[in-house]
Amino acid sequence: MRHFRLLVFGAALFARAGQVEEWPVYGHDSGGMRHSPLTDITPRNVTSLKVAWTYRTGDAVDDRQAGLRSSFQATPLMIDGTLYVVTPLNRIIALDAETGAVRWKFDPHLNRKGDFGDGFTCRGIAAWRDPRDRKLRLYVATQDARLVSIWAADGKPVASFGGNGEVNLARGIIEKHRGEYHFTSPPAVVRDVVVVGSAINDNNRTDMPDGAVRGFDVRTGDPRWTWDPIPKQKDDPAYATWEKDSALRTGAGNAWSILSVDAARDLVFVPTGSASPDFYGGERLGDNRYANSVVALRGSTGKLVWSFQVVHHDLWDYDVPAQPVLLTLNGRDVVAQATKMGHIFVLDRETGKPVFPVEERPVPPSDVPGERASPTQPFPTLPPPLSRYSLKPGEAWGLTFWDKRRCRELISGARNEGIFTPPSLRGSIMTPGNAGGTNWGGLTYDAARGIAVVGDTRMPFLVRLYKREERELAREQHPGAEFAPMNGTPYVMIRFPLMSPWGLPCSPPPWGMLHGVELTTGKVKWSVPLGTPRDLSPLPLWFHWGTPFVAGAITTAGGVTFIGAALDYYFRAFDTATGTELWKARIPTSAQAVPMTYRAKPGGKQYVAVAVGGHAKLPSKLADYIIAYTLP
Repeated sequence: MRHFRLLVFGAALFARAGQVEEWPVYGHDSGGMRHSPLTDITPRNVTSLKVAWTYRTGDAVDDRQAGLRSSFQATPLMIDGTLYVVTPLNRIIALDAETGAVRWKFDPHLNRKGDFGDGFTCRGIAAWRDPRDRKLRLYVATQDARLVSIWAADGKPVASFGGNGEVNLARGIIEKHRGEYHFTSPPAVVRDVVVVGSAINDNNRTDMPDGAVRGFDVRTGDPRWTWDPIPKQKDDPAYATWEKDSALRTGAGNAWSILSVDAARDLVFVPTGSASPDFYGGERLGDNRYANSVVALRGSTGKLVWSFQVVHHDLWDYDVPAQPVLLTLNGRDVVAQATKMGHIFVLDRETGKPVFPVEERPVPPSDVPGERASPTQPFPTLPPPLSRYSLKPGEAWGLTFWDKRRCRELISGARNEGIFTPPSLRGSIMTPGNAGGTNWGGLTYDAARGIAVVGDTRMPFLVRLYKREERELAREQHPGAEFAPMNGTPYVMIRFPLMSPWGLPCSPPPWGMLHGVELTTGKVKWSVPLGTPRDLSPLPLWFHWGTPFVAGAITTAGGVTFIGAALDYYFRAFDTATGTELWKARIPTSAQAVPMTYRAKPGGKQYVAVAVGGHAKLPSKLADYIIAYTLP
């Protein structure tokens, strides 16, 4: 009987090994776990991976003089043997998943005129199969603010959707500068509603465009509902957390990152950002509820079910940057939310109540006239913080004595009281910086091993406010730094990463980490540096110091974690159980995208594909590659 059971189990595994395994949603499943059940590639054989095919989209844009640059951050979908790739210019290309051969191309003819914030970026698309006719449709939210629907079979517009396949998302939105209201992340489909957030440029003024989340009929494009993360109705309990009716005069709070869906519960989970502007909140005093939150909305109506705020009265650009991940822990359905602060909040999926205790801890007050920082901020007791909370002058780092001295001077001259040190007129050290901690790369979860793999950037920033009449002085004192006008406030803002003259961070390495976290217990099982400074420094530095990064990883049932993300030009595989680096492949530039994996036909091979294109605002070459790997 024992041998019979082993034979049955082995036959089941063999049958599973031959099945088609698609990647039908941005995060593999609608809850964003980014975990594949494929087992062909394992820690034992991953070193045999070879390039199966390469495709170039032709959509790398690098015009520095015009301020037009692209970031290839897309995760393709694989459905019915076809890989669907979206480019930074919102073109969708259908490829044969096993050969990379082109099947069709769709061009929405993006209007490239405008300020699109971080450059031309599109992280993904959505797919929906109509149960009535079984036809597959694709949806993309474009940077020039259109929701477009096309047929997956041939790339032609769905004529019955909106006007000849598109809906104008900018209708009713007040833009003072073209492009400041745009879209970078994929839509989400919950039952028969397609849902979009929006990307809104930071720090221009107090009254940036409305950051409402909206639902549209998945077949016709007709508006179904709107939910605003800044409450406009006085009977909303959150309205009182915006003092002096400031909710009526404030913009943004938008959901620029990836949404998650629990179709069975008719819920869509929304990560919201900060209200405008980010670094001075004197015009929006109060906790500013629904901004900087994880929010559960009823998918069919857009009604609020619950919300959990991860930052009160944000003064640090600590948007909720990552997709809320839906998973099950010890039989309980939860939401795991990674944040820029290096915190992971684990919340009950139906109520939003924390699974692990969350403490309101005192944080430093503001000394800027007109500002009032929140006296406390929420800290999860488990998992422990993944990022550095502070950077002292004695910890200044540099390749040489002169580098170290310059970094120590920068740190010593600024206000520096650890995490949540408010912006100040003399300058404040911000660690984690506004890039994270964890950014939009978020986390991936291997349920069988109980491990979440999550990235952590350790790049400190210096933020300084100047009185508005000193704006020219600010530019003179900090040439090359990011300047923000913050119109409607008494101040302008200067922000820059704390770097040595060699172009390396002033904080001691590692500067980028990958962590394996046991979410059932909240304990960190392993932590390893991700990347080397090889392609960042004039010298060929091979040290495992890690690099800052914003993209994320995927896990597989074979026990392998795949990730690009680092600023050196490598694609890597790690052992999910231990964090051991198993394999790396040299690539044309950095891979600033979440990879994906699939089997396109029964009995076929497992492929791993990743977009390799660099990032418009990071020190890397820009390119346009999709590279697929498989075992010989």
